[in-house]
Amino acid sequence: MTVYLAWTAAAPESLDGPWTEVREVAPGLLLLESTEPLSPVYHALKWSLPDDAALIVAPVDHTPKSRGMAPGTTTWLRDRTSPQHR
Repeated sequence: MTVYLAWTAAAPESLDGPWTEVREVAPGLLLLESTEPLSPVYHALKWSLPDDAALIVAPVDHTPKSRGMAPGTTTWLRDRTSPQHR
């Protein structure tokens, strides 16, 4: 499974897509877990948004540093990504 981080300026109309789990961790900021590569995940999100909505999607390989996210976000990420090594 791959974790993807997505940001969009608009709320998706539907969160149905090629992912097993989706979490909104802050307004417009989503974490998605999927067995699919980047392109199908990106396009499923894109098609759920208004035509002019901004969107960026990127895989998350390592556990990022964060704060102020929804409760449980850090644990969720640690369970699905590897720690960052120097």
